[in-house]
Amino acid sequence: MNVQSIGENAGIVWRLLASEHREWTYSEVKAATGLADRDLNAAIGWLAREGKLGIEETKAGRRNVIYLELSYYNG
Repeated sequence: MNVQSIGENAGIVWRLLASEHREWTYSEVKAATGLADRDLNAAIGWLAREGKLGIEETKAGRRNVIYLELSYYNG
C-alpha cells in the first residue's frame, strides 16, 4: 500500500457514495468496492481527513454499525 493506491481507493469509494445519495454501512461499501479492510479503512481515512465523508456510529443489537455518507457543499 502506498499513497497512490490509497488515493485511488478513495476515488473508488467516493464514486460509489456519489452514485447513490444515502447512508451506506461499512459492510455495504466493502462488498460494493471489493476492497480489503485495510485498503477500505485507508480510503475512508483519506476522505474523512478531507472532510468529504460523514461518519455515524450506532449500535444495532450487540454490534457497532458505521454509516458512511458523502458530504456535499453547495457554494
